[in-house]
Amino acid sequence: MIAAVFLSMVMSVPPTVSTDRLLDAMYTVESSRGKVLVGDGGKAIGPYQIWYRYWQDAVEYDPSIGGSYRDCMRKDYAERIVWAYWCRYAPQGATVQDLARVHNGGCRGHKNSNTLGYWNKIRKAMG
Repeated sequence: MIAAVFLSMVMSVPPTVSTDRLLDAMYTVESSRGKVLVGDGGKAIGPYQIWYRYWQDAVEYDPSIGGSYRDCMRKDYAERIVWAYWCRYAPQGATVQDLARVHNGGCRGHKNSNTLGYWNKIRKAMG
């Protein structure tokens, strides 16, 4: 996964261990492991509950992803969107906590105290 290699160069987390556990925890927290694919009053879709603007940002950053917003309903496609979003917005030296909070709160989510509750849910799901 090219995004994983790139991400590992700018972040302090190994791309295969920590981020795999993070994505698994996000899958659990966001959609009850794919059981709830529409959330936030219909504003978010898929296993990672991606908003339309999030999808646009990710595809703008990496146009090779292609597809349509509805493709976010598929886990494999949605993961590519999450990776592109992280590559675009995660801060240099990001931790797993930073990544979770960026996913939840947008490009500055890692600095927003409103994302700490989400991080606590993710950390619990990670075990």
